[in-house]
Amino acid sequence: MWKRVISLMAIVSLFLICAPISALNTHKFVQYKLKTVVIDAGHGGHDPGTSGKFTKEKDITLAVALKLGKTIQEHLPDVKVIYTRTKDEFVELHKRASIANENKADLFISIHCNAIDASPAKRAEVSGTEVYVMGVHKTEENLAVAKRENAVIYLEEGYEEIYEGFDPNSPQSHIMMSIYSTAYLENSLRFAQLLDYQFRERANRPSRGIKQAGFMVLHRSAMPSVLIEIGYLSNPEEEKFLNDPWGQTLIASAIFRAFRDYKKELESL
Repeated sequence: MWKRVISLMAIVSLFLICAPISALNTHKFVQYKLKTVVIDAGHGGHDPGTSGKFTKEKDITLAVALKLGKTIQEHLPDVKVIYTRTKDEFVELHKRASIANENKADLFISIHCNAIDASPAKRAEVSGTEVYVMGVHKTEENLAVAKRENAVIYLEEGYEEIYEGFDPNSPQSHIMMSIYSTAYLENSLRFAQLLDYQFRERANRPSRGIKQAGFMVLHRSAMPSVLIEIGYLSNPEEEKFLNDPWGQTLIASAIFRAFRDYKKELESL
């Protein structure tokens, strides 16, 4: 499958690679009422995700996801909230996307934590949120994040057939996958902008910006979607913040406010 798209990649990849996110920053939306949101707590079960000194990513993402869903249900009762998991269990990437697709979700929010493998001094320097939309990576750092998140497929039985030969370690595979995933980019970017604003201005969190990379869970989701890295567990101070119930509430509240504003914009058109 991946070999067959090389010619198409040559035609369109120049635009995707060179076009800055700012060039796609418009306020034109497909008009619809936002009725259903799927909240995806990254990792789970025998897939712990990344880790800090005393923290597993799977536990933080679940805590924030549940807080976010509860807040939406309390303040926006007209929105149906669906979770990909509500407990510590392993859910395959393709099933996470299928949950969103089968429920005809209007938005897919995947929550994750970041980490770097570096010296203690460097780990203490790197912190902050990142918001990803589906697209071609523009830096090796962005590619590294996508590789780490996509490597979860190695834990799935029969992944070679399910993902049609996709190789999480191949930059070419990520580029080719990204080319086929631009249908919902405009709305995904708008939601990403609202998220980044809330993290910076309301939650007072350091922001590492809005980025693009090839994430399998976003690729298979047939609706606007984002993957949020809510902080670095490799940073001692940020790890403490993300373990604090108040820190988790602050992050969940920032995501909620972005969601509320995105919904309002869509439904005012």
